[in-house]
Amino acid sequence: MNSTMEQHSISLLVSNKPGVLIRIALVFSRRGYNLDSVVVSPTHDNAFSRMNLVARGNKEPLAQIIKQLGKLVDVIHVADHTGEDVVEGELLFIKVACSKEQRTELLQIADHFKARSVDLTDDSITFEATGKSAKLNAFQVMLEQYGILESVRSGKLIIARGRRAT
Repeated sequence: MNSTMEQHSISLLVSNKPGVLIRIALVFSRRGYNLDSVVVSPTHDNAFSRMNLVARGNKEPLAQIIKQLGKLVDVIHVADHTGEDVVEGELLFIKVACSKEQRTELLQIADHFKARSVDLTDDSITFEATGKSAKLNAFQVMLEQYGILESVRSGKLIIARGRRAT
């Protein structure tokens, strides 16, 4: 892949059945693409699930993958939302090494990023942060100097704005 690789935010509405996720992942795998983020959740109708995928790659091959996804039996709708005006966000839990002397400083950094402390021990602090991927990346970079002990992210959630379908 060349330098025109970009991050693509793809949403799918799928039948809520066993095996759907693996069939979708195989479409990407066969083309040599890795999924950077996968979020699967039920919709307001239990017969369907919403998948939000993030993959990095060139536009043309990913367009072919999206066409292939649309042909799968259990895929109701698929869309690449890259560059679209959508509502998006992620959740991050991040545990940082923290001495008693560093607490105030770390809490000030967290406050700047609108993160909140969800766990505190004698030698660590865990924050919860939500927002766009770039914001969470910047927060993580700021915390690296203190020693990140563990982190987990939800992956990108996407929903179309207004009455448009996701």
